[in-house]
Amino acid sequence: MTIRTLLFDLDGTLINTNELIISSFIHTIEKYAPGKYKKEDVLKFIGPPLEESLRKINPNENVEEMIDTYRKHNHEHHDELVVAYDGVVETLQKLRDAGYKLGIVTTKMGVTVDMGLKLTKIDNMFDTIVTLDDVDHAKPHPEPVVRAMKALDAKPEETVMVGDNTHDIESGQNAGTKTAGVAWTIKGRETLEDLKPDYMLEHMSDILKIVME
Repeated sequence: MTIRTLLFDLDGTLINTNELIISSFIHTIEKYAPGKYKKEDVLKFIGPPLEESLRKINPNENVEEMIDTYRKHNHEHHDELVVAYDGVVETLQKLRDAGYKLGIVTTKMGVTVDMGLKLTKIDNMFDTIVTLDDVDHAKPHPEPVVRAMKALDAKPEETVMVGDNTHDIESGQNAGTKTAGVAWTIKGRETLEDLKPDYMLEHMSDILKIVME
């Protein structure tokens, strides 16, 4: 079956926000759980919805206050630490020029998504954007992927979900799409390979070979 629709996670897939996210978590941890976690421990908090991760850091603290602390630091340092991964802008443009339907499916809030898309100049590339604001259930639940496909009038068998985290692959699989992991994931490619995605991208341009065969 020919792929006609491509859905992308944002952080860690299209744009490199790793240092921003890590520094925001460390800043928050130092305030609400000092000495409890090391930098390498932060990796397990990357990916799920922010509230879910912060509750794990310190369940006894006011999670809304923790979220505010995290977001303040994140927004203040956003533009100095965020860049698009190599080949992303060019690949998205080629896909768009070739008539593929493109979407974002992310666990981020809409305002932060807009910041990243505009900074990296890919804000005009997508036909639909599904953020945490738009769903009742975040990835790995199929709802975000299903919502994006519905907006694009896309069939699961003609869609591929591309992501850097386990919940991206699982969400696509749960929604019946093909899936692609990215080898540059901060989680380590083996983490994604264990879920047996249909494809593994070494570079973003690899997606062109897959869909344009």
